[in-house]
Amino acid sequence: LKPYKYRITPSSKPHPPVVGKVTHHSIELYWDLEKRAKRQGPQEQWFRFSIEEEDPKMHTYGIIYTGYATKHVVEGLEPRTLYRFRLKVTSPSGEYEYSPVVSVSTTREPISSEHFHRAVNVNDEDLLVRILQGGNVKVDVPNKFGFTALMVAAQKGYSRLVKILVSNGTDVNLRNGSGKDSLMLACYAGHLDVVKYLRRHGASWETRDLGGCTALHWAADGGHCSVIEWMIKDGCEVDAADTGSGWTPLMRVSAVSGNQRVASLLIEAGADVNMKDKDGKTPLMVAVLNNHEELVQLLLDKGADATVKNEVT
Repeated sequence: LKPYKYRITPSSKPHPPVVGKVTHHSIELYWDLEKRAKRQGPQEQWFRFSIEEEDPKMHTYGIIYTGYATKHVVEGLEPRTLYRFRLKVTSPSGEYEYSPVVSVSTTREPISSEHFHRAVNVNDEDLLVRILQGGNVKVDVPNKFGFTALMVAAQKGYSRLVKILVSNGTDVNLRNGSGKDSLMLACYAGHLDVVKYLRRHGASWETRDLGGCTALHWAADGGHCSVIEWMIKDGCEVDAADTGSGWTPLMRVSAVSGNQRVASLLIEAGADVNMKDKDGKTPLMVAVLNNHEELVQLLLDKGADATVKNEVT
């Protein structure tokens, strides 16, 4: 018996590859489904198969697979793109024949979390709604920086997107890697409409980040007085101390920005101008150390005790 059944002749032109699974980046091809090329005896007596892909610009073909298998997955393709392949069958004696060409298009790229976060980043309301309606992406999936879509929208002040995300079940109290929630990010960035909306939908003033800072600490850093005024009226704690240094929001102002208007708002709301941090320093001492001269004068005018000494020797 001969080790293979058919010979390469003009009448035995091989069938084109059969298309299997197609994705947005891959195409599966099969051939010799009739198993006419027998695999008996030494390998040099087997038929060899090659898959060739057309270069659409040059209209030439390049080999992307050659061997004895009857299946190949072409990978690394572009979404929604037409590709053309042909099969070359080579006999043990070196005779060869090409199949007719098969054309196949890759599929549309599936919606992923990257598309979801991109829609939020560019404030594309229509795309965001379509993605959420498709149901393929979880609303709280974080981006590569650990931020949920709500955190990004809150930070950027995209109030319409914030409402869409909340109405689709996002968790307003989720926190990122440093412990900040969407409310803190909105307070720091000064987006009062977002702050109010998040508060109405369950965001808490009590939440602290990994350093023990509250939303008011971050609002003080951001320096947005309208936000701070509203936060105070809404009942957030004015003298909450962080867990690292024992700094209150007023102490943060003394250390970071020296913003007098923010300091005045905090003091008028009852912030203790003589509260000490873990090292025994007061807001006045910290303002002096950071050369915030006008803030130093404000603190003295508001009753800061200039005789208090640092407790750390």
